[in-house]
Amino acid sequence: MKLIKPYTEVLTDLNQPFLKEIERVARTCYKSEDKISEDDSSARELVRKLIARGHEAMIEFGDITVKFVCDRGVSHEIVRHRVASYAQESTRYCNYSSNKFDGEITFILPPWIKEDECIDNDAEDSWLDALDTCERSYNELIKLGWSPQQARSVLPNSLKTEINVKMNIREWRHFFRMRCSNAAHPQMIELTRPLLKEFQAKIPVLFDDITY
Repeated sequence: MKLIKPYTEVLTDLNQPFLKEIERVARTCYKSEDKISEDDSSARELVRKLIARGHEAMIEFGDITVKFVCDRGVSHEIVRHRVASYAQESTRYCNYSSNKFDGEITFILPPWIKEDECIDNDAEDSWLDALDTCERSYNELIKLGWSPQQARSVLPNSLKTEINVKMNIREWRHFFRMRCSNAAHPQMIELTRPLLKEFQAKIPVLFDDITY
């Protein structure tokens, strides 16, 4: 059994000129292409106005792909965002008892258990015992002839999964407003708040108004 912390990896180059692309398509609506500046100053001004007016259809002209490494429970919440494309690690075809996975199952350590602290209380011991039982049961079922898609029925929400998520910028804004709020699940917040900060640091204007 292996325990890891969750993380995200942005697969899209965030240095690309998102604002300039949005400006080009948005100015078609107003036939104001003559106002496009050589730098991105006109794009910044226009995009700010679009967001302030709620005219967010224009910011759909930009896609960003992110890989989430998280537990299955969190991934189930992510895929509820329907204006998106997904590619997820398959428990039907991944045989976690094989040498490819070093014969062990990887689980996600939740934020309420500190990685650098000894797990020595009853609740944490009970959680670890449950994961150990799941891993042993899974491996035993594989040995007894079950396929991975059959044996996966004993795997818990704590199972590590990898899911690639592509959304347009408008949907990412909705995603962050929903998933960075104090009402979001703690394991979701652990992923989304640092990701939002990365977006805000690298992409001007488009995410600056989202706070929590």
